[in-house]
Amino acid sequence: MAWRKPAGREVDGCAEEAAALRTGLVREVVAGGGLTDPAWRAAFEEVPRHLFVPYYYEAGDATAAAAPPGAKTAGAAGTAGAAAGTAGAAEAAEAGEVDAAHGTVGYTRLWRDDPHPLRRARWLAGAYADAPLATRVRDGELITSSSQPSLMARMLQALQVRDGDRVLEIGAGTGYNAALLAHRLGDAHVTTLDLDPEITEAARNHLAAAGFRPAVVTGDGARGCPLHAPYDRIIATCAVASIPSAWLGQCRPDALILTPLATGLIALRVADARHAEGRFLAIPAYFVPLRGSGPPPRVPTHGLPSRPLLDDSFRFLLNVAAGHMEPVEALALWEHEGRPGRERYGVTVRGERQWAWLDDPEGAYGWPLGPPGRLEPFRGLSPGAP
Repeated sequence: MAWRKPAGREVDGCAEEAAALRTGLVREVVAGGGLTDPAWRAAFEEVPRHLFVPYYYEAGDATAAAAPPGAKTAGAAGTAGAAAGTAGAAEAAEAGEVDAAHGTVGYTRLWRDDPHPLRRARWLAGAYADAPLATRVRDGELITSSSQPSLMARMLQALQVRDGDRVLEIGAGTGYNAALLAHRLGDAHVTTLDLDPEITEAARNHLAAAGFRPAVVTGDGARGCPLHAPYDRIIATCAVASIPSAWLGQCRPDALILTPLATGLIALRVADARHAEGRFLAIPAYFVPLRGSGPPPRVPTHGLPSRPLLDDSFRFLLNVAAGHMEPVEALALWEHEGRPGRERYGVTVRGERQWAWLDDPEGAYGWPLGPPGRLEPFRGLSPGAP
C-alpha cells in the first residue's frame, strides 16, 4: 500500500484554487494514459506543485509593452518592484536570476507574490499546466526546470518502486519529484542530490513548506551518494552521455536505474557493481545535461535530406550514434531496419565498457557510450568481455 502524507500547510492563501487546478491536471494526465498506479495518482493529487515553483520563467519578449502593471521581466531595466522584499523575490535574487541591469533577456518571470492579481493567477495556472517550467535561467541559458508532469508520471511508474525501496534522485531541481517519491515511499527512503548548493537549499525549503523532509544532499551527481547507499532505484532528471560507474556500485543487485540518455529514457537492470543492461522506453525525453559533465556530443546532419530529420525516431538514432557514425550511414541503417523506434534500442554495461545497441546487445549494430571515437557501427562485444 502506498505511504501517504499530508500535503503540508500552504502559506500563500491559494489552497482551494490550487487543489481544483491539481484535480484538473491529474484528470488530464490520466486521460493521456498516465497515472495508472493509484499510489502515484494519489501523490500527484496531494502534493502541491505550486509550492515548488514560487517563480518560473516564460520564454518571450522581455520588453513586451503589453505586460500588465507590476510585471517582472528577467533582464528588464528598472527597479525590482514594490514586492522585491518577498520570499519569492529574495530566493530569485540569491540565485542570481533577478538583476535589474544585467539579467536574462528573453524570459518573463511569473511569481506568486506579484502585486498584479491577473499575473498571480497566471502563475498559479501555469504551475498546474501539463508543461515543463523553466525555474533557473542564467545569461540566457536554462539551468534547471520542473519537468512536464505527464512525463514525470511516466518516469515514476517506469521506476517500478516497491514499498520499502530506497531511491536516489540525481538532480534535485525544485524538489517536486522528490516530494512525489517521499509521498509514495516515506522521507527516510528518499535521497535527492544536486551539484549546486543554491538548488539544494531551495529544494529543501520547498520540501519543508510542503511537509516533506527527505535527505537533500549537495554533491556531484556522477558520484552518487554513498552516504545513504545501497539503493533499490536510481532516477536521474538530467541527461548523461554514459552511465556513471558509481551508480552501479551504489545499487543492490536487481536494482533499476532510470536515466535520460540521447533524447530517450534508458531503464537499466543492475546485476552487480560492474554489469547492467536494459532497453529504452518508447517515449522521447529532453533534459538538460548532468551538471559538470560537459556538453553533449555534437549531432552532425551534413549530407542528409530534410525529410528524415523531421522524424523523431531518426533524430534519436543520430543522437545515439553521435560521433561514432556518419549521418548518411545512420540514414541507411534506419531505413534498412524499418525505421526503428526507441524501444528497439538498449544499453549494456560490462565493466569499463558500455554501449548502445539496436535489437540485440550482441547484434550487428552497437555504438560505444562516452567520448566520440568510432565512425561506424561495430558488432557487439564478445560474451566473455569483462
